[in-house]
Amino acid sequence: MLTEAFIDGKKVIMEIEQNSHSAYFVGGCVRDLLLDREIGDIDIATSALPEQIQAIFPQVIPVGLEHGTVIVRYNHASYEVTTFRLDGKYSDQRHPDSVQFIDRINEDLQRRDFTINALAMDKEGKIIDLFAGKQDLAQKIIRTVGNGYERFSEDPLRIIRALRFSSQLGFAIEAETLKAIHQVKDQIETLAVERITKEFTKLFAGSFVHYGIDYLKSTSIYKYLPILSEYPHIIKMLPTNIEPLHTFGEVLAHFHYLEPTIPVSRWAKAWKCSNQTKKEAIDLIHAIHYYDQHGLEEWLVYQLDAKLDQSFIRLMKNLSSNQLIELEDLTRIRRDLVIHTRQDLAINGADLVELFPNISKGRWIHDTLVKIEKEVVFNRLKNNKINIKEWIACNPPVIN
Repeated sequence: MLTEAFIDGKKVIMEIEQNSHSAYFVGGCVRDLLLDREIGDIDIATSALPEQIQAIFPQVIPVGLEHGTVIVRYNHASYEVTTFRLDGKYSDQRHPDSVQFIDRINEDLQRRDFTINALAMDKEGKIIDLFAGKQDLAQKIIRTVGNGYERFSEDPLRIIRALRFSSQLGFAIEAETLKAIHQVKDQIETLAVERITKEFTKLFAGSFVHYGIDYLKSTSIYKYLPILSEYPHIIKMLPTNIEPLHTFGEVLAHFHYLEPTIPVSRWAKAWKCSNQTKKEAIDLIHAIHYYDQHGLEEWLVYQLDAKLDQSFIRLMKNLSSNQLIELEDLTRIRRDLVIHTRQDLAINGADLVELFPNISKGRWIHDTLVKIEKEVVFNRLKNNKINIKEWIACNPPVIN
């Protein structure tokens, strides 16, 4: 039953067992194996204490000793290994106030969020299923382990995780679990924004993203989220046939397009995004606006980083039903460009200063280079110094 992805993980478990401890594969990797999905991270739960794991393996990274978690590096792969535990109360609605290490897998599984994640598997592929997780997988249901109100109150992020799993797996949220979500959803406001952003990124990237969006709308969870609480119509405007968005930069660009009065910078700040995500969103918005005004032209492709081609295509599928853009279209235009960056120009800022020594340096240098770039990109001007200097003589810089 075990696939190739588990081969080295099985060796990690065998090493632990040879040192008189028990160990199992747990959580998402077991769920995804049963669903025949691509296996991501492989997590292991064990009766061994973190210091005992450190004694067994030569390469161990102590990422969360207080919660019993270490990273074992084995054959160039990483495995998160966590000691069986019972969690105390969650005063901060994120971390348990106390952790009690135990030596049985049963009670460890009981503390987990959803039945489909409360599955364990030994090294031979035998499944431990104490909460009918396999049945819920078969019925495509997301259901909390035990009392939903208690699970969500411990950590309200589990509410958004429920929506995220619905989006990724195409599962429905079980009725009692959904009822508990409505009871606890206002506590989402207590969460660190970075945690919400991480889950939202996965939600919008899900193959069944329309499931997640439907639950966002029906539960009104958006009323407790940054900016969306002030502009609820944004969620309502999302198309029912929305295509998955693979990065949060794409999500921000989509939101900004639906409500242009909110700058991308405000979205990025409110959702605690990196500068890279912010830049990605801004670049995509510029490309979309250019397309709306001019269509698919050389200047659009020249300005768009090739790494964002797929992102641009995905957004256009959601935002424009009139014309679909194919990757081949962008690839063909980019291949035929005379230059690909400003550094490819046969002239630079220093050359302009030399041509106009009596003009003080300023914005005119940048503006002139942009004009030259456009002429070269549109093939209206050959990219050599002689031709460019002749063009400049006919089009001298405008000094404001």
